Amino acid sequence: MIGGLLSTLDIAALLVFFACWAGYTAVVDRVPRIQRRSVIAAMDEHRRRWMIALLNRENRISDTAIIGNLMQSTGFLANTSIFILAGLVALLGSPDLGRRVLAALPFAEAPVSDIAWEMRIALLVLIFVRAFFELTWALRQFNYCSIVIGGIGLGADFTPQAEMAAKVANRAARHFNTGLRAYYFGLAALAWIIHPVALILASLLVLRELHRREFRSVVRDALADG
Repeated sequence: MIGGLLSTLDIAALLVFFACWAGYTAVVDRVPRIQRRSVIAAMDEHRRRWMIALLNRENRISDTAIIGNLMQSTGFLANTSIFILAGLVALLGSPDLGRRVLAALPFAEAPVSDIAWEMRIALLVLIFVRAFFELTWALRQFNYCSIVIGGIGLGADFTPQAEMAAKVANRAARHFNTGLRAYYFGLAALAWIIHPVALILASLLVLRELHRREFRSVVRDALADG
């Protein structure tokens, strides 16, 4: 044990976990050549076309309905993260009960100390706090976008305002995606409670699934072709 709290395998699993999350985020969100090939980039263009198209619509009930739908789904995940955090805080207060339940699972390696258990739960708390902040910021930006849409007039003269609305909507979508990504890696971090090897495998699985869905999915190809 290192410091009496984490084994070498625990530390290796955490390094793999953070390398997968931080490394994937840095490459996908910071490297323009790769970023342009993602499903998020393809949707950016479709949102821009949406804002340009509404310049010719006097009745924008459908546009406000779309914004409302986006806000509803974002708000649902933000609310869910609060419920998850409440459950995690409860687990922090009862480490003995949590370890007894865990010990009943096959192949599970229950933490030997309260601090080791609390470190696992604390990691999940940090992940879902981040998810909450990202999702609520996305929710506010979708709200801003709805207000901007309300101020866009008819005709090509308002193209700059439409482009601005598209940028706000795209930023909101990116923060929503960041919050959703935190959910994925939160599920991976949950595997650490079972065993460090499970954390490594779950991190690699989440990394594979994120890459497949954002760069190699049928939906991504359809959006890019469109």
